[in-house]
Amino acid sequence: MAATATQPAQRRPLTHFANVTRSELCKLRSVRSTYWALTAAVAFNIVTAALLGIFLPRALSAHQRTVIDSTRVSLGGMHLSQIAIGLLGVLVITSEYTTGMIRATLAAVPQRRVVLAAKTLVFAAYLIFQAFLPAGDAMATSLADPGVLRAVTGAGLYLAVLGLLGLGLGVIIRSSAGAVAALFGGLFVPSILISLLPQSWQNTVGPYLPMNAEETVFTVNHQADTLQPWTGLGVFCLYAAAALVTGFVLINHRDA
Repeated sequence: MAATATQPAQRRPLTHFANVTRSELCKLRSVRSTYWALTAAVAFNIVTAALLGIFLPRALSAHQRTVIDSTRVSLGGMHLSQIAIGLLGVLVITSEYTTGMIRATLAAVPQRRVVLAAKTLVFAAYLIFQAFLPAGDAMATSLADPGVLRAVTGAGLYLAVLGLLGLGLGVIIRSSAGAVAALFGGLFVPSILISLLPQSWQNTVGPYLPMNAEETVFTVNHQADTLQPWTGLGVFCLYAAAALVTGFVLINHRDA
């Protein structure tokens, strides 16, 4: 009887978390920014791949066409898609701070880390489900070719991790403009600055910078002085994890 009586109590936290997760999923699906961002990400990939497939072969010599990393070229829209997904990750949390809805959310669920965990889980699952974005081939390639399936899969996973990095920065900064600036400043600025330093610094530090690390996962032709593809994605995941862990620490120590 005692064991039977304790079962509902043991299930209660999981039931509570499941209810919070459903609430966060409902919020994510109910705002137009989610669909605009995902539509933009898909459109950027498709349109860029189509344009590159039409015009690029005509501009390349026969030799260039044999040595070019056509998979990376076909995923050229990633550079635009990451803006849409990163912005969505930021807005998942900062929009609630901007509108004041976060107060209602935390009043309904006082356990702030439960709210953030639910947001993270829902956003990650939602993006990974959407992650495998269509991409055309600029040159003739097949998913069966060495490295191609990994590059396409890795590109989708990178966008999901980028969204989580945006979410983490949104929790830390709580301002849409500030978090977006921090996200894309952190991606692009270090890679620009490292190019101004001596070559030894570029070879030692450069591979671990966010932009340089993540690019390896959707590159088929491995370049010297860069990380291996999954190692590069792993390094990028550490940046996202650091932002999310910091957010989990801060969320309980600041007013809504």
